[in-house]
Amino acid sequence: MSLKISDGVAHTLPTDLRKALASDRLALSVWEDITPLARNEWICWTISVKKPETRKEHVGRVVSELKEGIRRPCCWAGCIHRHDKPLSPSQKFVYRKK
Repeated sequence: MSLKISDGVAHTLPTDLRKALASDRLALSVWEDITPLARNEWICWTISVKKPETRKEHVGRVVSELKEGIRRPCCWAGCIHRHDKPLSPSQKFVYRKK
């Protein structure tokens, strides 16, 4: 039987992040304690990068930062893939510059 790990709001948990969380009991415990929206932001932050090496770094940071008590990705504009709310003015500003 596979370990059930919760998804986010707009994103399902990708395999690489699922494996990383499943291999660390403390990080997994914090993951299950944060809100679905916070999980969604971590997932989106992880999958939104372009380079495989950056993605690997983000997966590692999710685990280490959850263990440090960080409940959301820092200094990130937030998930642009949610369709249940409009982009905030700060998100529009950040994504307009890219």
